[in-house]
Amino acid sequence: MGEDSGGLSKLDYEKQIYDLNQTLLLFRSLSSTFELSKLIESILYTTMAQMRVTGAGMFILDPIHDNAYNMDDYYINFEPNPIIYYSIPRNSILIEKMESTPRAYSLQEIKAMIPGSKELRILDSLNPTLLIPFVTKKKMNGLLFLGEHLEFGREYSDYDKKQIADIASIAAITVNNASLLEISSTDMTTHLKFKYYFFNVLSDRLEEALSSDVPLSVLMFDIDFFKSVNDSFGHACGDYILEEVAHVIKKSIRSRDLASRYGGEEFTIMLNKTTAENAIKVAERIRRNIEQYDFSYNSKHLRITMSGGVTTFSSVKNPAKSANILVDQADRALYFSKEHGRNCITFADDAMLASIEHHKEGS
Repeated sequence: MGEDSGGLSKLDYEKQIYDLNQTLLLFRSLSSTFELSKLIESILYTTMAQMRVTGAGMFILDPIHDNAYNMDDYYINFEPNPIIYYSIPRNSILIEKMESTPRAYSLQEIKAMIPGSKELRILDSLNPTLLIPFVTKKKMNGLLFLGEHLEFGREYSDYDKKQIADIASIAAITVNNASLLEISSTDMTTHLKFKYYFFNVLSDRLEEALSSDVPLSVLMFDIDFFKSVNDSFGHACGDYILEEVAHVIKKSIRSRDLASRYGGEEFTIMLNKTTAENAIKVAERIRRNIEQYDFSYNSKHLRITMSGGVTTFSSVKNPAKSANILVDQADRALYFSKEHGRNCITFADDAMLASIEHHKEGS
């Protein structure tokens, strides 16, 4: 097979053209995804396939607080150490170095670059073969790390590093756009999503549930007697309660799930691929965690409770066709809880929904 004057063979050219086409396809795919968690999942799987590695993971800059890069559960085929908190401060020397010179780094290069840094303990526990910063507009918004190459012992070539750098450049733009959407769709009091964002994501997940025949659950909560908190202690205390309740909710669900501030003191939660039985368990856990939480405001210890409603999409038992139907069912179950003593959870089965209709007709 012949070579051109630059030393590239026909096979080399064919590979470069193929890789360029794959990169363009990647750009189209990532540009159509604005939900940050879904975007990151797509980046990880695409990178694993393109680079032929056993695993991949990402640290993402917290778009709301802008103070740290967190891994959360953004990883595939890695085993994080449970006693290590996988977070890198925004002002760390590691970020400063990578942000100023964005390229692919080996772990050995990082060790030589920042010897003795506390961030090394975090990276060392993951033992990545390559780390690639995501930089756009001179700001780093993510750090991608790769596992072992499928070809055991294979070293990354300069071409490999250039290819992953190109992927990172594209991914950095899409992550930046998704992060901007995260900020614009987030309630600043609770740091939860707004209602309209929740409905958009729920509609997408419902389409997936309909096509894949998997369950999808929706929870709705309302803080009991919230008006009396505002009346007795002021709106600043009310904001504190909302913020703490949101914190408890987020700690009680997975990152793949979605919580929102539905309005006032109401909250909605989407539990992806979750059966009715497990959704009720999650709802009870949230209710119990709120009931047991120490709400301390200006040296006063307040007891807060919440009422909840749960519904689950099922192709057999509850083939709901829209996000509005699911949320309405959860809302009716919540209404039932508030009418029957509060601080409890109700599941929206046929009997409960029928009793609500009967009650409304008689009122």
